[in-house]
Amino acid sequence: MLQDKNFQIKGAEGRKILLDVYFKSDHHPKPIVIFAHGYKGYKDWGAWDLVAEKFAEAGFFFIKFNFSHNGGTLEEPIDFPDLEAFANDNYSKQLFDINCVIDWILTTKRFISEADVNDLSLIGHSRGGGIVALEAARDDKVKQFVTWAGVSDFESRFPKGEKLEKWRKEGVYHVENGRTKQQMPHNYQFFEDFKANENKLNIKRAVQKTRKPYLIVHAKNDPSVDVEEAEKLHKWAKRSELFLLEDSNHVFGTKHPWEKADLSEDLASVSQKTIEFLKSNQR
Repeated sequence: MLQDKNFQIKGAEGRKILLDVYFKSDHHPKPIVIFAHGYKGYKDWGAWDLVAEKFAEAGFFFIKFNFSHNGGTLEEPIDFPDLEAFANDNYSKQLFDINCVIDWILTTKRFISEADVNDLSLIGHSRGGGIVALEAARDDKVKQFVTWAGVSDFESRFPKGEKLEKWRKEGVYHVENGRTKQQMPHNYQFFEDFKANENKLNIKRAVQKTRKPYLIVHAKNDPSVDVEEAEKLHKWAKRSELFLLEDSNHVFGTKHPWEKADLSEDLASVSQKTIEFLKSNQR
């Protein structure tokens, strides 16, 4: 198996996107899977490397990447050394970024013998699941998609009432990162951009619109994104399958750093289910 890490491509506002590719080199085009991380996430978080290896071993050309404004830098892609970039992230920029990644793999000649440009799927974790659902619904190049602990809407996650007004007046609000203890800033432009692009950022509308095969994976006891959100997505979608884990969490039994040589039992199960789903719907 080959892995090439930290390719640099241009993303939103000219900031660089870092991405990794994993595949077994046999000079036969393999179905492409692009993985999008979630809120306060990054491509090198926890066990995502092991996930990439599992998909590559199963015969996929697997890509994972950092959104351009996720708070990492080219020199320090793990954690959040660039909080100014993080503060200026928004959903529109993330949609732009995932388009950049798709365009890169479909047009680069470096992997022309390894990646099947006619067989492209997306996986998104948590907030990345919302981005993936939006992209899959509007992009004909995407054949199927999967959300892991994915969100069903963005609007409900913004502050309300007095908190929203305080954010507007002060221009920024902070959320503590439980692991690093950093105060993660969110500039008011985040909300302004959402309101200006509310229609195209409506996950419910996107999921209802598409007829593409869609796998929804969620833990029943997820403390971060309630399982009701998965049930809503399943209800809205025309061609979805719902896969629920009885006793797991938002990251399927993993953490950062992940120092074990193998995936957790839950994440291994999630990965295997996803691989089977993607293969069952291949053309």
